[in-house]
Amino acid sequence: MNNFFDNQRILNLIWNRKFHFITIGIAAIILSAIFSGSAFIQPKYKSTARIYPINLAVLSEESETEQMLEILNSNDIKLKMFDAFNLDEVYRINKTDEHYLTYMFNIYNDNVNTSKTEYETVELKVMDESPKRASEMCDSIIHFYNRKIGNLHSLKYKEVANITKEFVELKTHELDSISNLLQNLRDKTEIISYSSQIKSVTEGYMLALSENNGGTSDTKIIKKQLDNLKDFGAQAYILEKKFNKLNGIVDSLTLVKDIALMEANKKITYSHIVESPFPADKKSYPVRWLIVAFSTLSAVFLALLVFLVLDYRKEE
Repeated sequence: MNNFFDNQRILNLIWNRKFHFITIGIAAIILSAIFSGSAFIQPKYKSTARIYPINLAVLSEESETEQMLEILNSNDIKLKMFDAFNLDEVYRINKTDEHYLTYMFNIYNDNVNTSKTEYETVELKVMDESPKRASEMCDSIIHFYNRKIGNLHSLKYKEVANITKEFVELKTHELDSISNLLQNLRDKTEIISYSSQIKSVTEGYMLALSENNGGTSDTKIIKKQLDNLKDFGAQAYILEKKFNKLNGIVDSLTLVKDIALMEANKKITYSHIVESPFPADKKSYPVRWLIVAFSTLSAVFLALLVFLVLDYRKEE
């Protein structure tokens, strides 16, 4: 057994049985060429697309491309593809089978591949028996991706809009209450604006006193206004500040709500197509020359082992 794989022994064996090896090689070539044909192996066509993520919000440490891959490989999109192309019929899987989804996901994953390129684009490859369907599947995956991201985007901003709407309604109610209190105080005291009136009323009253008009009706009116400002000015000032502050909050929240609604209803794309898919005019599977080459080498190598064993036993 020590010289079983002796180089000289192998070379001699090959030379002595060269016609056997030639015959086996030719037979392997013919048979592998026949059995790798379309009559035995259904040919498949490949469609390729390259897309670049756009308009995505960074939600974690993942890059936009990695986020795109997560969505493209989600089961939601796969299930939509099953229904859109009746892939159960294409893959010949019975929907009533208890392992239906397991089989479908396995075959789909074998035929659909997504990967990140060195330039941060996502390459999408689809293999199918129909070149047209392979191209349409590429297009549909991109479409379902855009729609899914759009739905997630819309849902997020609708939540923001609804929450903001509740705050707007709450603050508007508070604003109405302050407005009523302020209006009642104005009707009662004629204090329209404490900040602007206090200076003008004080100056008017001091001017009237300096001119010895303290007993006139105008001076008495000014004095009454000054007394109202003294007695109710602080209350009016506080109500005015609250009113202005709440009014600003309501305006800000309303703006946030309007922007959120605009974002929720915005229709944009979330992928830029760098390379569009198209129906292939040449099959990608099986690679017949590779099958023929591998089968021939395997047959010749197996024959060599058999002849070595027979030769070794013959010597014994």
